[in-house]
Amino acid sequence: MEVSGIWDSVVELTKVAQQKGSDPLVWVIQLSSNLSSRGVSTPSVELANVLVSHICWENNVPIMWKFLEKALMLNIVPPMLVLALLSKRVIPSRCSQPVAYRLYMELLKRHIFTLKSQINGPNYQMIMKSIDSVLHLSGIFGLPVSEPGVIVVEFLFAIVWQLLDASLDDEGLLNRTLEKKSRWEIEHQEMEIDYHGSYYEKRREYNEIMQDANTVMAIEIIGQFLQSKVTSRILYLARRHLPAHWTSFIQRLQLLASNSLAIRNSKTLTPEALMLLTSSSHFVLSREYKTSSLQKFHAVMASGSLVSSAGLCNGASRSALWLPLDLVLEDAMDGYQVDATSAVENITGLINTLQAINGTSWHDTFLGLWIAALRLVQRERDPIEGPVPRLDTRLCMLLCITTLVVANLIEEEETLPTNEVECGSINSWKEKELPGSRRHDLVSSLQVLGDYQGLLTPPQSVVSAANQAAAKAMLILSGVSIGSAYFECISMKEMPINFSGNMRHLIVEACIARNLLDTSAYSWPGYVNGRINQLPLGVPTQVPGWSTFMLVATLTPVVVNALVSSPASSLAEIEKVFAIAINGSDDEKISAATILCGASLLRGWNIQEHTAHLIIRLLSPPVPADYSGSDSHLIGYAPVLNVLIVGIASVDCVQIFSLHGLVPQLACSLMPICEVFGSCVPNFSWTLTTGEEISAHAVFSNAFTLLLKLWRFNHPPLEHGVGDVPTVASRLTPEYLLSVRNSYLVSSVTAHQDRNKRRLSAVATSSYPEPVFVDSFPKLKVWYRQHQACIASTLSGLVHGTPVHQIVDELLNMMFKKISRGNQSGTSVNSPSSSSSGPGNEDNSLRPKLPAWDILEAVPFVVDAALTACAHGRLSPRELATGLKDLADFLPACLATIVSYFSAEVTRGIWKPVFMNGTDWPSPAVNLSYVEEQIKKILAATGVDIPSLAAGTSSPATLPLPLAAFVSVTITYKIDRASERFLSLAGPTLESLAAGCPWPCMPIVASLWTQKAKRWSDFLVFSASRTVFLQNSQSLVQLLKSCFTATLGLNATPTSSNGGVGALLGHGFGSHFCGEISPVAPGILYLRVYRSIADIVFMTEEIVTILMHSVREIACSVLPKERLGKSKTTNGMRYGQVSLATAMTQVKLAASLGASLVWLTGGLCLVQSLIKETLPSWFISMHWSEQEQGSEGMVAMLGGYALAYFAVLCGAFAWGVDSSSAASKRRPKILGTHMEFLASALDGKISLGCDSATWRAYVSGFVTLMVGCTPNWMLEMDVQVLKRLSNGLRKWNEEELAIALLEIGGVGTMGAAAELIVENEM
Repeated sequence: MEVSGIWDSVVELTKVAQQKGSDPLVWVIQLSSNLSSRGVSTPSVELANVLVSHICWENNVPIMWKFLEKALMLNIVPPMLVLALLSKRVIPSRCSQPVAYRLYMELLKRHIFTLKSQINGPNYQMIMKSIDSVLHLSGIFGLPVSEPGVIVVEFLFAIVWQLLDASLDDEGLLNRTLEKKSRWEIEHQEMEIDYHGSYYEKRREYNEIMQDANTVMAIEIIGQFLQSKVTSRILYLARRHLPAHWTSFIQRLQLLASNSLAIRNSKTLTPEALMLLTSSSHFVLSREYKTSSLQKFHAVMASGSLVSSAGLCNGASRSALWLPLDLVLEDAMDGYQVDATSAVENITGLINTLQAINGTSWHDTFLGLWIAALRLVQRERDPIEGPVPRLDTRLCMLLCITTLVVANLIEEEETLPTNEVECGSINSWKEKELPGSRRHDLVSSLQVLGDYQGLLTPPQSVVSAANQAAAKAMLILSGVSIGSAYFECISMKEMPINFSGNMRHLIVEACIARNLLDTSAYSWPGYVNGRINQLPLGVPTQVPGWSTFMLVATLTPVVVNALVSSPASSLAEIEKVFAIAINGSDDEKISAATILCGASLLRGWNIQEHTAHLIIRLLSPPVPADYSGSDSHLIGYAPVLNVLIVGIASVDCVQIFSLHGLVPQLACSLMPICEVFGSCVPNFSWTLTTGEEISAHAVFSNAFTLLLKLWRFNHPPLEHGVGDVPTVASRLTPEYLLSVRNSYLVSSVTAHQDRNKRRLSAVATSSYPEPVFVDSFPKLKVWYRQHQACIASTLSGLVHGTPVHQIVDELLNMMFKKISRGNQSGTSVNSPSSSSSGPGNEDNSLRPKLPAWDILEAVPFVVDAALTACAHGRLSPRELATGLKDLADFLPACLATIVSYFSAEVTRGIWKPVFMNGTDWPSPAVNLSYVEEQIKKILAATGVDIPSLAAGTSSPATLPLPLAAFVSVTITYKIDRASERFLSLAGPTLESLAAGCPWPCMPIVASLWTQKAKRWSDFLVFSASRTVFLQNSQSLVQLLKSCFTATLGLNATPTSSNGGVGALLGHGFGSHFCGEISPVAPGILYLRVYRSIADIVFMTEEIVTILMHSVREIACSVLPKERLGKSKTTNGMRYGQVSLATAMTQVKLAASLGASLVWLTGGLCLVQSLIKETLPSWFISMHWSEQEQGSEGMVAMLGGYALAYFAVLCGAFAWGVDSSSAASKRRPKILGTHMEFLASALDGKISLGCDSATWRAYVSGFVTLMVGCTPNWMLEMDVQVLKRLSNGLRKWNEEELAIALLEIGGVGTMGAAAELIVENEM
């Protein structure tokens, strides 16, 4: 009763004052005194309700509005609550009460833009809860939190939206909205009144005039909301966190701006100005950074477009933004490693990351991608010979993979919901791209690409293809109607004009083939030179080729040869070949398989992914509907399967399958082939069209050898790793490959996947629609477990009298047949006889007719017995090598088990070394000193100096016995296509083992092989030089320093002059230079070394150290020396904008290189270790060398920015900038730990040892990059941590950055952001 009495007395007091016409100030003083005496605090929520209820509508008189205004001025009622209450009462009655509506808007203009005093006043939380209750904001907007700051955002958004809908309704536009109505109570609630008489007519006319004026005023207030620094910033929060509501709001606002008649009567706001206020760019431009650290940091971020030369040596220019891309593309060319994931997927993710971090347009992004891919091709125009990927793999990357990446990126844009706002860019407030803008940017990038003639010169092997592409464009522009058959009939030399085709013509054709461009590209300025009006006469009407095949479809030997040597130009052509491979005769199936593995796979860039897909399907033939045999149906496909397997076994083909992400599916297709043919007794054979006979052993060996190339089979199952996560390379196991393949089956039923994943899902589904596991292949599983056991521990488990023991005896008798003939009782496993063996005539009776899996099970015991006999002198080295080669010739798949055994035994180090003296074992003496000298030259040119590796050592050459035996076996192979697929299996293991042995084992192996394969000598010397870094950790540090020095152009060397990508990666390795190997770029050397590095955590620490040292060198070389001292300035900008921008660009380049090397070296786990452990430890530790040199100025600041860019870029490489990758699921935990470290240090809970300027620059730079480039990361962070970080930034006067951090922190920080905006009136 007491409470009710208070407000009754207030009403009475007000009525009395109203009747007397009292001065509003006197009324307010009396009212305030009465409330104070009764213990009512002000501003009072209850009083606001009482006054508004009193006015509306029984006391809607001028004096009451004056009383209310005075109460607002003296703050005895809360303005926001009063406005909320009035909006609910006045707006629906605006037509019958236009004066009240006008007065409401006047009060709104006076009080809504002075929020600071209101949120700092008493009863703030209670007031906001009351507003929420009055307007039902939580129910309408549906936000999960109802903090006071959040309600402030909702309230302002609601008020301006009410005005908007009321204005639309007043102008008859509301029914043109999508919903046809308002979600607010704005509809007219007045009673119908009949106006009669002159007084009422004048009153009606006055109301109409007032209503029109009110509509104009309401629209002007909407404009003020959008123009005001504080309210527009708060509305940005609504835009970000209430996207669906904001979209509806903006659509209505645009409708008003386009159709309003009232706005044309405004003196302060034009329709064009209001339309501009509705654009997203308005919010972008209104949020310019102001803090000093951000001004300095954005000198880095401002490097936008690719303007500088993109040649091979282009210095540390803007094209260096794409340095990580160059490194990743070059790394993919390592023939020793295949990848389980598609290069299309990897590069698409990388491009999205770099585009977001660099803040480049899609024009510049596409241009950077094309230039990097062209550099990749130009880097190896004339590659040296060796078992490594050649030009075909690089052309695949440029003309197929890169084109598919571009297709992915364009599809991403064109399939996004139209109302989705893009948040992963350098400016997270950027308006979503217009539909088709990326496609337009692709066109413009390819047009500009024509200016880079140095990169567009085609390698000799593709000159003809480039000329044909240019000729096609010219003939079409000239109106000459020709078919593809015409080009098959003539040579470009016969044409009356020089077409001068280049790589851009091939790129454009690849884009047209994938519907990224159309033939209007032929009309681009400078695309073709001139026109052609006549064609050569006397051209034959038809020659064997794809056109003939499409007409006749007869696979004669001549036609087959033509189709094998020239790539198909369309999917229809390759599908017709596939149809023959499925439905043709036996000979036609073999011919079709041969065609598919020919030029169409290697150089059919426009249809390469389809060709590889069809080959996979042929490797997994379905069971015929009428098949009733007891054996596997695969046996009937043996000839075709063998042709396919041999056809794709080359290094380039395996690498092409890897780039397309088909390794898991290829492994899944090969496993059943191995299982079936490895279980067959070789009692029958098949004859190919060439006359060659193949057996089940041959099919199995070819399939098994290819299968083993798809994972690191000769390495321990648990390799080096960080924490509990093994490295990417060590996860390449059969189980992992099948799990990746099975995941495509799951993804095939999910929506919103890109075209690459759809393609891989289609491949998986078309081959084996059900999940496949290693348990499905029991024979393969048994071998794999034995293989793992052999690597993990010494050989054991052979029991006399068992079937395996009997097979061992049979194999030893076969291998050492002459010895066996002199020993009638048979040869003991542990002590083979020592009599001589020789080639002799082949005795097939000694060859056991056994399934391959049974033979492989016995091979480790056979090799162990032979090696033991040699060690004890019962078998000569020559007999050992010849016997092992005979075993490998009998069943080529045995080479895999031989490799596995030797790998394990060399690693164990229990065998004595043997002298490579030329008598017992082959001698390297002929060229060992030359190889060592060349190695030393390569290292010296790269900036690595290891005194202990002096050439010409006088000690005799020795190798561990297993390694000597291994190399002796490998050099018995011929260097031809048939042997290459086996040597490419053994080669990497041989190199790895030699590298792990004491120096100079690797030069000895290289010397022996250069005697065998002279044309491979450059490759072998380069391979030997790589192993130096595995012997000496300091050499790795020197190599890393050389990478930084070359990239930054700090010291001129034979491989580095201007710095940049060209200096880092050079021209590959091994191009001849004055009769010797040319200097090897340090980046190439590192990319070919890092996979063998054991202590990758050490590498990370060294990269951080070298990065900071590089920052000091940059500062010393770029900035004037007098500016490097201890002198400080207010904003740090006195140092000169030009020199600072140059230094920051160099710092960014150094950080980009460091992040790329960390990511390549250790992948996700190493990046997480860096962010969770390495960086915090670095900041806590003391760095005396810096402090002694007085680094508290520019150097310290640059160092902090370098570490910030380095850390964010590492995280972006590992997790991506969004949440689309599987790795991003690890981000919240790791990044959350780092953010907690930052917040704790800012709170003073952690003592830091680094320079304070470095720490401040790091924190501000790190937060800035996340705010601007990776805003999605912030949504995963703990709200309280973000608030603590924001508070710490405010202590540094980084108010703008503190607000920006809270703005993107999600709904949980929105309230705090709003309050901070109001507090700072920003």
